[in-house]
Amino acid sequence: MSQTLIQAHNLAHSFDYPLYNSIDFSLQSSQSIAILGRSGSGKSTLLYNLSSFLAPNSGSVKLFDKDVYNLKDQEVAYIRRYEMGMVFQSHYLFKGMSGLENIEIATMLSNQELDRELLKKLQIEEVIDQKISDLSGGQQQRVSIARVLNKKPKIIFADEPTGNLDKTTAKLVMDVLLEYVEQNEAGLVLVTHDEDLAKLCDRVYRLEDKALEALQ
Repeated sequence: MSQTLIQAHNLAHSFDYPLYNSIDFSLQSSQSIAILGRSGSGKSTLLYNLSSFLAPNSGSVKLFDKDVYNLKDQEVAYIRRYEMGMVFQSHYLFKGMSGLENIEIATMLSNQELDRELLKKLQIEEVIDQKISDLSGGQQQRVSIARVLNKKPKIIFADEPTGNLDKTTAKLVMDVLLEYVEQNEAGLVLVTHDEDLAKLCDRVYRLEDKALEALQ
C-alpha cells in the first residue's frame, strides 16, 4: 500500500526577490519526481524546504506525516540520519579516507550493513579502497551516492546529482537511483536541469514564474 512520504502545502519563499508562492507538493512511496528550472528559479531552495534544511517563509511541510518545522531538534536529527538521504552535486566526502571508509561511516551511523552489490551497480567496487583524492570526479560522485543509498533511506533528495557526470555515467546513476526507489518502496525528489534525465522519473515539474507546473 502506498505511503505519503512528503506533503507540502502553500509553500512560499523569497530572498531578495520572491522565488515562488502557493506551491503544493506530495511524494508517495515507490515514486520518483523531477523538478526542472532555470538557474535562479528556486528549485534548489524548494528542495531544501522539502528536506527540513530550510524553513519556508510560509506554508507547511510534512515528512512521514510529521510537521517537520514544528518538531524538536532530536526528532529532525532522527529523520535525517535514518529516514532520508541527501545527494548533492558537490560530494562532501572525507578526502583523507578511502571510498569504502566514507561509506562505512554512513552505514555505522544509520545501523546498516554495507551493500557490496550496490558498489558493483555503481561500478566503483574496484576503486573503493583508494583514497578519495585519488579518484576521478565521477568516481567520487558515485561513492557519495553509494554512501547515501547504504543508509537505506525512505526519501532521497538529489540536487543536480549528475551535473558533473558524462551522459553515460549520469544514466547509470539514474538507473541505480530509480531501481533503489522501486525495490525499497522509497521516494526520490530530483532537482536537475537535464530534461532527458528528468523524463526517467514518474512525474516531472517545472518551477517557472513563481509556480510549479506539472509537465509529466
